[in-house]
Amino acid sequence: MTQLETIQQHFRSMRMPTAHQVVAETMLTAQKENWSLETFLCELLEQEMEGRRLRRIDRLQKAAKLPVEKTLATFDQKRLPLRLRRLLPQLCSGEFVDRTENILVFGLPGRGKTHFAAALGHELVKHGRTLLFTPTYRLVDRLLRARRDLALESELRRLDRFEVLILDDIGYVQQSRQEMEVLFTLLAERYERRSVVITSNLVFSQWDQIFKDPMTTAAAIDRVVHHSIIVEFGNDMTSHRAEQAALRQKESQQPH
Repeated sequence: MTQLETIQQHFRSMRMPTAHQVVAETMLTAQKENWSLETFLCELLEQEMEGRRLRRIDRLQKAAKLPVEKTLATFDQKRLPLRLRRLLPQLCSGEFVDRTENILVFGLPGRGKTHFAAALGHELVKHGRTLLFTPTYRLVDRLLRARRDLALESELRRLDRFEVLILDDIGYVQQSRQEMEVLFTLLAERYERRSVVITSNLVFSQWDQIFKDPMTTAAAIDRVVHHSIIVEFGNDMTSHRAEQAALRQKESQQPH
């Protein structure tokens, strides 16, 4: 076994896959450019650290379950109010997560709330944040099944691993008191400890449709509003889905 093969074997044993892959090429470059030993080691370790960072982001991306196509690159930022466009870089940096703040995104259907929240999630993952994107009804169903199996506490602990929960379309959870109870429990558990991003087509005055009684509604609103940033997709914004449908119809009517 050559010295290079021994080095590669050691890297494999130490679980340094990037260094294992690039050490031969890096040694050739070091010889050609007459690097010092320190420069060679620094370059090799930097490549290993970058490889680890990219692998971690890939793991976080898979765990986040974000819609692949709903990124910042595919989001038309010109549709956002100027104030929100200026705020966007700060939100994407994840500073609000360090402050355990929430993001509340309101607007009528089709205004781009889900795309905005998912795009924000993609950016947070790039910054190494752990998060989960889920339709609220699906997460509530998951919590209901856990409570039925006497495992709600364990399920809440699993969700607590995520620094951010993106709860999409909270307004569609309005079927039963059991749904309200597990959703309220989740929000109460994360209060001032972890961040949530919530999208809703229901304004606060309509949240009694979700939480059923005035006291629970007020308590839920208090927990999500305290330390929160509110993003509003106003009525003056046209529906993105309607715009896309109109564009497709126009294109189909053009002569070929």
